[in-house]
Amino acid sequence: MPPTRRHFLGTAAGAIAASAVPLAAFAPGRPPRWLEDLAGATGRPAELAGDEDFWAGVARAYTVDRSVINFNNGGVSPSPDMVQEAMKRHLDFSNELPPHHLWRILEPRKEGVRQRLARHWGVDAEEIAITRNASESLQILQFGLDLKAGDEVLTTTQDYPRMLNTFKQREQREGIKLSMIQVPVPAEDDEEVVKRFAAAITPRTRVILMSHVINLTGQILPVKRVAALARARGIPLLVDGAHGFAHFAFKLSDLGCDFYATSLHKWLCAPHGTGLLYVRKERIPEVWPLMAAAAEQRQDIRKFEEIGTHPAANILAIGEALTFHQLIGDERKEARLRWLRDRWAKTVMQHPKVRLNTSLDPRWSCGIGNVEVEGIEAGALNGWLWAEHKILCTPIGHAEFQGVRVSPHVYTLKEEVDRFTDALLHAADHGIGS
Repeated sequence: MPPTRRHFLGTAAGAIAASAVPLAAFAPGRPPRWLEDLAGATGRPAELAGDEDFWAGVARAYTVDRSVINFNNGGVSPSPDMVQEAMKRHLDFSNELPPHHLWRILEPRKEGVRQRLARHWGVDAEEIAITRNASESLQILQFGLDLKAGDEVLTTTQDYPRMLNTFKQREQREGIKLSMIQVPVPAEDDEEVVKRFAAAITPRTRVILMSHVINLTGQILPVKRVAALARARGIPLLVDGAHGFAHFAFKLSDLGCDFYATSLHKWLCAPHGTGLLYVRKERIPEVWPLMAAAAEQRQDIRKFEEIGTHPAANILAIGEALTFHQLIGDERKEARLRWLRDRWAKTVMQHPKVRLNTSLDPRWSCGIGNVEVEGIEAGALNGWLWAEHKILCTPIGHAEFQGVRVSPHVYTLKEEVDRFTDALLHAADHGIGS
């Protein structure tokens, strides 16, 4: 029997109650029918993780194309319909009288979004800048911190290529030195990771860059412990949180880091081209903005948002994305993403030709997995999955390993995961040449 809206009604209200978000807050006027159904969930996250009736209700909130399977949500995710509608509504209003509506009415409302993001992730609103993506947020920090010739930056060989290239450009222009350590694949010993960072710190180390979640494999790194290490040495830690934010439950305030950068169009499902930068309040004055700001903004987090004229619609619709996230609940979302990953990973890993480059221990991973089939190059496997099965993944070719990155989302159905599993096992058994 197919999942019913009534069943979802009976299994979803607890998320609303837990987050104290009233149903009326989701959309103006009468909420859409699917939203009315999300009225009363019961059950712990682990109990709901595999409840297809519950998650079918969540899936109805999206307008995705079900003729294909999108397992590259780690790149960019679709937004729920309510987020799309809010963005269109704000954009239409902007165009009625742009100088007045955009700058005088909509732009000030950004402050409410800033306050809600800060409240949910446990920091001060005056420490949150709203940007366009994780790369912009990180480059504000990477270019904004004073460094001189001979200063060293420490990171890993598995950090995001754009961020490595940013420091390499400073290396070429200013004579700084970029040092990189290797992280085990998978890394299942936090002490070992911390030791590798500690051993690579020198008297010239001025900045450490690390990922909260490595984009290549979904590896969760011990940010809190490295942050404590860096703080004890007086070294600022820049955290690339592109794949951590809204993926699993945590508070920025618990990490102990001074800087955290993320995209909101990945796991939060906010409009494409939205990001966030957290800067601990006392560190704001020392970071130069990417685009010049007024001198009196030196201590103001908003100096990092000085990019000239830009749409307000994208930013304001972040509010709907956050509300939808709160409706599901951080813990329930985390449990579902891990359940989807485990469903395919625990099956395919039994095959002798399949290797997982991701730990299945919940301490070190969540919804992202990286899988390799012996004898099949990652790019070829990825191309075959798309050409023959219309499954969109991400090929990963790294000097230290290779594989296909698989990243479902909350709208993903069990049947879609099982189709991927069958396809991968077919490739392992028969290859991709026939």
